[in-house]
Parts: sequence; structure tokens; C-alpha cells
Amino acid sequence: MNRLMCLLICFFVFETQGFEIPTNGLPEFAEYGDLVELAPGKFQFVLENRRYQRSVFGESGEVMEEADQVTLYSYKVQSTITSRMANTIIQTKLVNNSPQPQNVVFDVQIPKGAFISNFSMTVDGTTFTSSIREKTVGRALYSQARAKGKTTGLVRSRALDMENFQTEVNILPGAKVQFELHYQEVKWRKLGSYEHRLHLQPGRLAKHLEVDVWVIEPQGIRFLHVPDTFDGHFDGVPVISKGQQKAHVSFKPSVARQRKCSNCSETAVDGELVVMYDVNREEKAGELEVFNGYFVHFFAPENLDPIPKNILFVIDVSGSMWGIKMKQTVEAMKTILDDLRAEDQFSVIDFNHNVRTWRNDLVSATRTQVTDAKKYIEKIQPSGGTNINEALLRAIFILNEANNLGLLDPESVSLIILVSDGDPTVGELKLSKIQKNVKQHIRDNISLFSLGIGFDVDYDFLKRLSNENRGIAQRIYGNQDTSSQLKKFYNQVSTPLLRNVQFNYPHISVSDVTQNSFHNYFGGSEIVVAGKFNPDKLEQLQSIITATSANTELVLETLAQMDDLEDFLSKDKHADPNFTKKLWAYLTINQLLAERSLAPTAASKRKITKTILQMSLDHHILTPLTTMVIENEAGDERMLADSPPQDHSCCSGALYYGNKVASNSVPSWVNPSPTPRIPMPVLGAQVLEATPPPHVMRVENDPHFIIYLPKNEKNICFNIDSEPGKILNLVSDPESGILVNGELIGAKKPKNEKLRTYFGKLGFYFQREDVKVEISTETITLSRGSRTSILSWSDTAHVINHRVLVSVKKEQTVTITLDKDMSFSVLLHRVWKKHPVNVDFLGIYVPPTNKFSPKAHGLIGQFMHEPKIRIFNERPGKDPEKPEASMEVKGHTLIVTRGLQKDYRTDRVFGTDVSCWFVHNSGKGFIDGHYKDYFVPQLYSFLKRP
Repeated sequence: MNRLMCLLICFFVFETQGFEIPTNGLPEFAEYGDLVELAPGKFQFVLENRRYQRSVFGESGEVMEEADQVTLYSYKVQSTITSRMANTIIQTKLVNNSPQPQNVVFDVQIPKGAFISNFSMTVDGTTFTSSIREKTVGRALYSQARAKGKTTGLVRSRALDMENFQTEVNILPGAKVQFELHYQEVKWRKLGSYEHRLHLQPGRLAKHLEVDVWVIEPQGIRFLHVPDTFDGHFDGVPVISKGQQKAHVSFKPSVARQRKCSNCSETAVDGELVVMYDVNREEKAGELEVFNGYFVHFFAPENLDPIPKNILFVIDVSGSMWGIKMKQTVEAMKTILDDLRAEDQFSVIDFNHNVRTWRNDLVSATRTQVTDAKKYIEKIQPSGGTNINEALLRAIFILNEANNLGLLDPESVSLIILVSDGDPTVGELKLSKIQKNVKQHIRDNISLFSLGIGFDVDYDFLKRLSNENRGIAQRIYGNQDTSSQLKKFYNQVSTPLLRNVQFNYPHISVSDVTQNSFHNYFGGSEIVVAGKFNPDKLEQLQSIITATSANTELVLETLAQMDDLEDFLSKDKHADPNFTKKLWAYLTINQLLAERSLAPTAASKRKITKTILQMSLDHHILTPLTTMVIENEAGDERMLADSPPQDHSCCSGALYYGNKVASNSVPSWVNPSPTPRIPMPVLGAQVLEATPPPHVMRVENDPHFIIYLPKNEKNICFNIDSEPGKILNLVSDPESGILVNGELIGAKKPKNEKLRTYFGKLGFYFQREDVKVEISTETITLSRGSRTSILSWSDTAHVINHRVLVSVKKEQTVTITLDKDMSFSVLLHRVWKKHPVNVDFLGIYVPPTNKFSPKAHGLIGQFMHEPKIRIFNERPGKDPEKPEASMEVKGHTLIVTRGLQKDYRTDRVFGTDVSCWFVHNSGKGFIDGHYKDYFVPQLYSFLKRP
């Protein structure tokens, strides 16, 4: 297997007067921890390698043959993932059992973008530890040691997409050596899951091979599995233990299972152990976690309709693409085109020294157009040079022109995907000029994604180009797997769900926030924002997220669950108590490195550099501005480790590169007036709780209707005794196009031989706006035309859909406001899940208004135009506490009883007593006709009146 050597490759300087290692001829490790107990000795670094053939006996007497007579005593990998922050330790212990010196190599592949935080090695009792220094300081220490003739090693690295940490030492007979590497990384969600990859490469059979992965996710683990990445060789070896919020994966093959075959001396452990998982997020769109003075905000909403996209594929067809690269690109493009949605618009540009377009304009992704585009791509014959500048400007022109002519859906997303395998050779050759041209012409509603095939392309240029224009770059390997890599990347950006996503926090208690404004959010991914939080300034942290979905403006409020998280983490010994701090540092340093590459002036670049350097030292992590000094306790034997050259993109593996905005720059529509509740304070704004209108029409419990008649200043109430599944019309106004219906659900079982019914679902239809709102005890669904958005009762959110504002207060109320002067409130009533009788249900509150037409009707709607009533002859009733009276209404004289009903708007547990006159027999005489006249067949059916 060809491995790419790119991170921390050791070049050791061989000294003529080397240091020898005194040994006691110990054959192997007696105990797991005995390595550090050996007497200190000196050692030398050599370049030659001496190999001998021998056999050693392992567990249960099985033979372990080693060509180089070095026994790998143990190979242990331990990873802990706490809320997406992964810490990994790789440790190996080896012993030289041969009579001759042997080279020992520690070779580890680590994920690109991971931060190395620590490295140590112990050679026959002499321990080398690491420290992070500013690069010039580290190099000075190295030069100082070398000038004195002491043993030194220079460790350098080169960054490709796979990174290796490799060091090699020569040990004398009987010597033991231990290596230990620590690194940390953030798990980025892609296509609906997180992947934790551990590259296992012990190089030989290990007496003790142990891999442990602990996953601790406060949100809860939705699924976790370990795919087979070793062609079935280790079937049944990985052991998975999964709880609600914690999981453990153990991989501990015996020596016999490690062998490639029963008689083989080679190990089959040479590949990746992959752990895939996702967290629970059905109940809420965001998770705000606060711990130890830092916060992390995870945002991955689902149940949203995709936003239509305008996409231009810009494909390099120069001569260098000839062969497998072009074949694989064509194969991928055919699949990608088939995946376009009917509402998408697209075109294809191919370029070499010239630029061609399949269509000069964007066209709808109909089956006919897609078929024609695929035929066009199949006929491409690579040749000529590479004119990247003109190709990108042509794509930008097509999108700008379509926008100017009003041909783009204003709610759509515009994307350019560039696929190229080389630097420009025709036209504009200066990369900085191409970057400037693109920036000058591209509009701020277009995102540019760049895919660099192979290693001839200037990948840093593609990163700068994309980061500066609201996209990212990704390297694609030019091999048999090119097609699947291209398709996988497209799938990540194929489903835009939100535009203009912005996170806001109260400045009084929050500081040093990472990027908090993002151009798009794509389905299956996750946006992560972090910062510092001062609990002395504010006891609780609350956030506001603003965004635009396919058909609505959205505001989400999230309140951090601080005490619960602290209690949860304290009970798990594997949980990392510093995960928030590490995650914040990881994001901040990566984002600063990206900003540094785009800094407009030397002064701003120096300022950013200073910040990165200080953070690297404070958090003890290796970055492009620091170096790792590895030395013995005396400081006279020293090695130097540099990190990879600067990666100009942020956060390897992340799908987003955003920017920072001030907390007071929330859109004006966040605070529409009036609203049921003004969101959290931003820059000192006051929190206002709207006072519920004192007199409203209500439906509560099983179901009790309370009709307030303002002219008479009376509450009249009645019950409807029906059966589960029936849909009652509450408001039907076909002239103004407003409809409210409610579907009944039943209790779990009868009580006193009567099955109570409640409203379990309510439907609101605003015909002129073509907006439907369905509210159940589980979700809130908003629909406009064919587009749908789903909110949860676990979110606090505001959604604006044309003239309709829907406000959700977490686990309490939904308020629907039309044109700011007509509103409906829905209360959620939760009961104990194991209650033998009761079920969750909804209550509805409707303030009186004159905005309905004279034709408004329904069990509530008919009273928007108040009937004349007269209540007289009040007298004692059968129950001394419930007097009776006579009421004249609509030509009827009814016997009514005075009683109390409940209003739960201000006291959600016990309610507030409301005095009313009760009409018996399901409101007969007070409502028009019989209550069965108000049955409708569907949740959005208008009432048909005779």
C-alpha cells in the first residue's frame, strides 16, 4: 500500500560520535508498565537498517515471526469523543530481542486538519517529552544543540490530504522503546452522520492490540455502527456497547486473528477502523452546550424543504484530463445531473484554452434537458490548455444575467462548482489576478466550490478562491475512485435548506465568538459556533438564529441547559471536561489561519499572526506558526517538529466558511410588531412579555368552548361531546380565505363510562397567502404550495411566511399572526406519559376581531359578529354553588348554569378561573343548528352551510 508521507517526517542527523545504549538483555516486557522503570541510557540515531530472521512465542504458545527481530509488545489506540470533540492517543511499546541494533519506526497516519498536542518517547528509560514553542525559538534551540555536537533530529512535514507522523530510532540489543502521540480533531457531520476514522498500521503482529473508542453525546446517540473495512477478516471482533447518550467500541483482535492467514507472519491490521454515528435532533434544531466558561452551539435542522438551486458546472477538459480522470468525471456528472430536482436550473461549461457552454442560459432540470446535457458531456474530448479565468467569468456572467432579467427564483440558491486538475496555462496566468477578477464580478448571493483533481493543481489557490466567495475547496484523487469522490461532494451541497444563517448571542455575557454568519446550510451537515461565556454577567445563555428557508423567514431561540450538562459530564470518567474549550480553540485557530491567508494588509496579517501564535502556545497545539521541541530531561538531546505548511481553508472536513457579524446586526424582521414575545436581549434590548388579552374566545380540555361577548361583557360556554377522529370547524370565512379546524382525539380509556375527547390537531389555512399551518402535540408544520417546513415544540422559533407570522414558545404556545392584527394562540398541554387515562392535547385562544367578513362562521367564527343576548331571572340551581338563569339568544330561551372554566395562558398548571354561563346539550340554541353540522371531512375543508 502506497502511503503518503506528509506530517512530521524525521530526518535525523547522524553523528560520528554516537551515543550507545547500555542494555541488560531483557527479552521482552514483563509487565505493561515496566518500560519507564528501566535505567536511563543513551542512544543514537542511524540511517542503516539491519534485519535478521527469528521467531518469538506469543500468547498461548503461538509463534510470532519477526523479520527484523523487533517485538511489538503493545499497540494501543484510545479515542474519546465528547460532543464532536475527539481526543486520540496512540501508544506503541517495542523491544529489540536480537543480538544486533535495530531500527524502530513509529509511523502513524492522522486525519488531515487534526492538531497534534503532545508527543513523547522513552528509549530504554530515557524519556523525551515535547513542548510547543514559537517557530524561531524552537529553531534556535535546535541549532544550539547541534552546535554543541549533541544528538539532534530535525523533524519536518509536507502536507498532502493524508498526513503521517513518522519517527525512526535505532536501539541496541535488549532495549525497549515506547512512543505516544496525542492529537485532537472536530467531527464534522457529512451526509447525515459523523465518521471517526482511525488508521491502524502496527506494521507487524502485536502481542497486545487494543483499540477503544468512547462516544459521549449529551444530545443522545441516534445510531452507531462500525462498517466492515477489512473485507470480513475481523468479522465479530469489534464489540459495540451503546446506551442512550454513551457508546463504546472495542477492537481487540488476538494474535491469531491479526494474521493474514493461519500460517502467515504478516498482520492483517492495515487499514481504517471507522465508527459512524449521529445524534438525536428530531426534537430541536439546535443544541447549545455551556461548560467551564465556554459554549458550543450545534445547528443541524431537518424537516425543511430543499431550496431550489441554480447551479453551473465548470469542467476542465484540457489535455491533462485525458484518460481515467475524464472518464471518471463524465461518469460522476451523469449521476449528478440525474439527481437534479425539477425546480433546479442548471447549465454546463467546459473549458480548455477555449470556453464552451452547453447552454448559454440556465435551463430547468427537466428530463429532456438532463438527457441532452449528459449526451453533450459524453462527447467531450480533452485537449489543449487551461483557461480558468475566462471559464469562471463566463459562469458568473450567466448567473448575473439571469438574475438581472428576473429569471431566478428570489428564494433560490446559486452555486458554481469548478472541477479542474491543473493551474492556468492560457489567458490570465497570475493567480492573484484571477482571484481578484472573480471577486470583482461575482455577486454576494453566489457560492463558488472548487474541486481540485490530483496534485498538479494549486490547491491553496482553489481554497482562497472558494473561501473568499462563500464556498470551500476539496481535493479529489485522480484514480479509479474519482467518480465516487465527485458524487459524494455534490451530495453534500445538493440540498440547500437555509440561506443567510446568522447566530446572535447577548454581548453582555459572550465574547470571542467564532464565525457566526453563513451563506447557506445544506441538509445532512452541521454548523458549529463557539465562544466564551461569563456566567457572572448572565445566569443563562440564550441565542437567536435567523435564517431564510424555502418559503419562510425563520427565527429560532435556544436556551442552554447548563446544570444538566454539568451533571451529565461529571458522571462519566471518559467525558472530556475541556471539550468546549478545545473545540473553541480548534475553530478559532483554523478560522484565523484562513483569515490570515486573505488578510488585505501586512498590519492586519501581523495582528492575526500574533493571536494565532499566542493561542497555539496557550493550548499546546502544533500550528504552522509554532514548532514542537522534543527533548530529554537534560535538554541536551533534542529534535524539532514543524507542522504542515499553512492550510488556507478553515477546519478541514467542514462544509462551511463563514464570517463574523456583530450581535446587533440581526435583520429588521426579527422583531415584527406586535409579536407574542420579543426575543432575547441583543446589545441591551429589554425583554418584553406581551400581556395576554384578558377577553378571548377559548377552547380547552374536553373540549370546553368559552365565547366572550364584548358588548355584553359576558362569557358563554358549552361543551361538544363527540368522538375521536371527528374534525370540527372552528372558523370558516371563505370570503377572507381564513379557516380553522380541529381534529379530536380520545383519552386512553373511558372514565365514569365516558370517553373524553380533546383537540389533538389544529389546522389553519390562509387561502390568499396559500399558507397552511398544522399544529399537533408533536410538531408544527408550515406549508406553502409544495414547500413544507417542520418545527418542533422543543424549539423557540419565529417563522415569517409572507403575511403570516408563526411564533413558537418552547413547550408552551404557538401564536399565528396575520397582518399583525389578527392572531390565534395554541397552548400545548403535556400530561404524564404513563398516565392511565389522560393524553396530551391542545387549547386554542382567539381574540375578538372585526377583520372577519360577515360570512364568517364555525363554532367560534359565528360569534365574531356578536349576537344579541339577554340573561335574566337568575335563581338558585340544583347545585347551590351553580345558580341558574334564563338566556334569550337567536330566538331561543335557554336555561343556563353559572360555573367556572379555566384559562391556562398565565398559569399553565392550575389555570385561572373564568366565570361563564354554561349552555347545555352541546350548545344547542346558542350555536346555529346542531354541533354535527360543523363536522368537515378534511383538516383544511371549509364549512359547507345550507
